[in-house]
Amino acid sequence: MAHGHRSGSERVIPAIVFGAGFGFAAVVQPGPMQAFFLAQVAQVGWRRTLPASLAPIVSDGPIAALMLTVLRHVPPAFANALRALGGLLLMYLAYAIFRRMRGGIAASSASSDSSPRSLGQAVAVNLANPGPYLAWSLVLGPEVMRLWPSHPASAIGLIAAFYFILTTGNALTIIAMGGLQAFGEATMRRLVPVSAGVLAVLGLYRIVTSVL
Repeated sequence: MAHGHRSGSERVIPAIVFGAGFGFAAVVQPGPMQAFFLAQVAQVGWRRTLPASLAPIVSDGPIAALMLTVLRHVPPAFANALRALGGLLLMYLAYAIFRRMRGGIAASSASSDSSPRSLGQAVAVNLANPGPYLAWSLVLGPEVMRLWPSHPASAIGLIAAFYFILTTGNALTIIAMGGLQAFGEATMRRLVPVSAGVLAVLGLYRIVTSVL
């Protein structure tokens, strides 16, 4: 009996390490989400942006289901269409940031509902980001399907470790970006167009690559 428990632990621990390592890689990889975090911190502050760190938990359920049940059985043209739509969304978010900037909306004048809006926009960015789709179709999905039949606890541990590290890393990233506010409001205002420009470039790149 003790041997059985030991064998189970030997299965769970590698799965947790794998999930945590993959989550760390997702945090440190630059992409649309990091640019979005920077734009939001510059406009509404890190405290109101912090709920956006939970976006993967909110959005990845449908992504996982989609990857495991649909995208494996559709032609590449469909995946390209999703990529192009994601690019359009990123460009729209960049336009919205520029429009708010031109309207002179400062962080101090943000409304009390900025936190839920930040979370909702972060969910939209995550849904448009190819990263979660690739993660679930190429890494997480196959590993979970391999582990689940023989040892469900390992599959659960892998998923829990991945999302714990991912959301914690996102939160720490937002807090670190908030530290930039110590350099003054003028510096933060200059970061807004930079982050919006990054979103626009990423969106354009995604559209071009989907066409090509």
